[in-house]
Amino acid sequence: MKNPIGQLNRVFDSRIRMGVMSVLLMNESVSFNDLKQLLELTDGNLASHLVNLEENGYIKVHKGFIGRKTNTTYSITRAGERAFSEHIQALENMIKGIK
Repeated sequence: MKNPIGQLNRVFDSRIRMGVMSVLLMNESVSFNDLKQLLELTDGNLASHLVNLEENGYIKVHKGFIGRKTNTTYSITRAGERAFSEHIQALENMIKGIK
């Protein structure tokens, strides 16, 4: 049997990135402000984690306007869904191995 720790995805080591991925997995898309409120983060802190997830191809950024105001929303990619599911499965395997 493979070592479950070796199967964990380092991108998801952060509780903030875990939170972002969890929210996006359950919603088609979520705005920056909604993510910020849900996860109780500052703009800068959330933005840096979103950049990391985007650079890894796990989320997509959609920029648009509502009236004259910019509106940025995020959604999970297929690769992100797969990587996050594999990470959660590795966590579950690790927990089962400890029992």
